[in-house]
Amino acid sequence: MSKPKGFIRRTKQRELILEVLKGTTCHPTADWVYEKVREELPSISLGTVYRNLRSLVEAGEVLELTFGSSFSRFDGNPENHYHFACEECGQVSDIDFPLQEELEKRVEESNRLKVHTHRLEFYGICQECLNKKE
Repeated sequence: MSKPKGFIRRTKQRELILEVLKGTTCHPTADWVYEKVREELPSISLGTVYRNLRSLVEAGEVLELTFGSSFSRFDGNPENHYHFACEECGQVSDIDFPLQEELEKRVEESNRLKVHTHRLEFYGICQECLNKKE
């Protein structure tokens, strides 16, 4: 019997990593996830966290975000949505912008193709960093 596409075996470590990611909106790095998971599972290794993150990304349960840096950030919300990355502090946040389906539809119609998904990122300075400059 074959496993369905995107199926990954549930383990205590994987479930805890997913729980940590779904419980935050800070779009953490693997190191941050590792530190949080170690609070519950002190014996877990950083390699185990990396392997499980990779499996969760491949299964479509979390998003891996790369913003031109040398490390990835992870998002516990696997639905397609937009992000804002602050160029000052590095904070990544979700953008509530409900035009995703309309944008895909317009691209399809104007280019005669089929879009499955897209990714759009915004870069600039967050409100907290702007406030510090004033």
